[in-house]
Amino acid sequence: MCLALIATQVRDDMPLVVAANRDEFYARPAAPAAFWLDAPGLLAGRDLSAGGTWLGVTRDGRFALLTNHRDPRAHRDGAPSRGALVTEFLRGKGNAGDFLRMKEKEAAAYNGFHLVVGDVREILYFTNTDGRLRPLAPGVHGISNGPVDEPWPKVTQSTARLARLLESPSPPAPEALLDLLSDRERSPDTELPSTGIPLEWERALSSVFVVHGGYGTRCSTALLVSKEGLVRFVERSFDPAGAPTGTVAVSFRLAG
Repeated sequence: MCLALIATQVRDDMPLVVAANRDEFYARPAAPAAFWLDAPGLLAGRDLSAGGTWLGVTRDGRFALLTNHRDPRAHRDGAPSRGALVTEFLRGKGNAGDFLRMKEKEAAAYNGFHLVVGDVREILYFTNTDGRLRPLAPGVHGISNGPVDEPWPKVTQSTARLARLLESPSPPAPEALLDLLSDRERSPDTELPSTGIPLEWERALSSVFVVHGGYGTRCSTALLVSKEGLVRFVERSFDPAGAPTGTVAVSFRLAG
């Protein structure tokens, strides 16, 4: 993921709301969201290069997502796939805290990442850029390719938009979340973060929805979990021009 918005315990009727864009090179193959044949209770897209995923949910309510940390100076070729962290949690049965404490011991082997794991009751955040594990407090949070709630323009603007959506008398529909994720307006140069990449790339990546040659927003995902345990998962995929190529919509009730 390159932008993930997470609203936890903001609404009594909808304790978890997630809106996220996955930005990636189009040359990297991926499968659209589906229940995995080798993990039937796991719903997620799949990276066909390394086998992991960037965002997923399970029938028993486990949830996880990951964004890469943007720091080209610290990137190491040959590091293990970060998407495996999401997959490992979703395939597991232990609680989020135990999982992250176990991963703390090997986190330095990976290139920089921001990992969110949990369920509707508790969501935890861990990044190997500082080694800190912390709960996500009730509220609306945003993560791009920096630490959670780092005030990059697209994080600040999109979390504010999601907060306004959640103030409505009715919970947001998936389409409203996908619309929020479709904003292609770039930020002024004076507001751009400095992450060690060329200015042209900082500009291109400053928008919520990215279109930049062979790289861009590959899919947008809306995930909503109601108080009654109804899960609604909608993923929309896009081509290199930013045109939609297909939508996956799945609803199910949490087991138990």
